[in-house]
Amino acid sequence: MADRMATSHDFVKAHRHAVFQNIFSTFRWSNPDLLSFYEVTKLIKPESEAYKGMQTIPVRNIIGSENRYHDFSSAFYPKNISLQRRWESVDAANLDDVILPPISVYKLGQWYFVRDGNHRVSVARSKGIEFIDAEVVELTSKIQLEEGITLNEIKHRVVAYERQRFIEQFNPTYLPMDRIVFTAPGSYPEMVNHILVHKYFMNQNQKEELTFEQGAIDWYQNVYLKIAEAIENEHLLVEFPGQTEADMYMWLVRKWDEMKRLNEKATENDAAKAAKKEIKTPFLIRWGRYLKSLLSRN
Repeated sequence: MADRMATSHDFVKAHRHAVFQNIFSTFRWSNPDLLSFYEVTKLIKPESEAYKGMQTIPVRNIIGSENRYHDFSSAFYPKNISLQRRWESVDAANLDDVILPPISVYKLGQWYFVRDGNHRVSVARSKGIEFIDAEVVELTSKIQLEEGITLNEIKHRVVAYERQRFIEQFNPTYLPMDRIVFTAPGSYPEMVNHILVHKYFMNQNQKEELTFEQGAIDWYQNVYLKIAEAIENEHLLVEFPGQTEADMYMWLVRKWDEMKRLNEKATENDAAKAAKKEIKTPFLIRWGRYLKSLLSRN
């Protein structure tokens, strides 16, 4: 039987690694946390899923967890003392050469997310074990992951992919794409939907079906620019540093839709004014942001 002192020592050592990793990551601007499987798949929206059966996988390629991503560091060291009893029982089985059931994982590219077996992965990583048996379900996606990647970096990749897809599909030389820049995933597909809805209403008075290009040009001139003007008039970009005009357009459209359910006569300017009133930023801070925005244009 494994020595209780030995397993306790192993856990304390692994937990200490988690603490140090969290501290060092602050100075290195690296990610100290495991990735959440659901947060990742919510962003990248996998295209297909296939059961791949039993495989031997590299432990170092496991970068996330389905449910226990808060409990372990990105290197799978235990972050919480509450994990000690379960962790030590797995460690004891390892020391006694007891064969444990394979873990269960999702695979994305060359990377894995634990469905079941987080403690077994943690012990294996702490012991320097290079490979572990796993039951694998593989997902496919156009978005590539890498070790140490953060959810924010994944978000940027998704937005870049969606923008490129929009450009390849519609070749929008008729739109000022240097001005229409989104930072939130799903915005480019939502913009396409806005254009299609706008084109649908334009077609009500046309004998022939308008092209997407015609709809997009009219949408930009008669919808986007009017909302952009309302954003400018209320200085909303000053209130939301880091947001683009296109981001604010999308947000204000949703606000406007909400208002029109109560008042059909509500305009984009009404929505912008209502949004401005909801902002609780102190006057001096708002004024400082406004001055900074003016200076940045010169």
